[in-house]
Amino acid sequence: MSGKTNACRILDELGIPYSLHEYVWDDKTMDAVTVAGKIDLSPSQVFKTLVLRGDRNGVLMACIPGDRELDLKALAAVSGNKRVAMVAVKDLQGLTGYVRGGVSPLGSKKHYPLFLDDSVVTLSLMSISAGRRGLQIFLSGKDLVQATKGQVVSLCL
Repeated sequence: MSGKTNACRILDELGIPYSLHEYVWDDKTMDAVTVAGKIDLSPSQVFKTLVLRGDRNGVLMACIPGDRELDLKALAAVSGNKRVAMVAVKDLQGLTGYVRGGVSPLGSKKHYPLFLDDSVVTLSLMSISAGRRGLQIFLSGKDLVQATKGQVVSLCL
């Protein structure tokens, strides 16, 4: 397995238990539902991290279950924006240090407000990107909340 990522280092510093799981990825199937099948978890346990821009407060991140759709209006409301929209894929790396398919809610090159779907607190086992394509972190939802200090809210349609 390749070296630890920034997300792993943060969890190590906090003393939060996790495990790393590699899988084979390709450009055509990087969605969370496909990843879930490759790592033997339910899509509701594999959270995807989305990067958005609000019309009032700038860049923010949302972390939601892989089988759910983000409610843009709900996110706008809880983030103090009138509207939010996904950032362009070409802007992801410049904003976060991550590429599409490898965006983690931990270890972004700049700290952005993070909003976690409230289903996260019910999960004793869940997965997030480790910050690199083909590498997932398994941990508990409560530990993710602790590590990210993200705001837990209802985000899905």
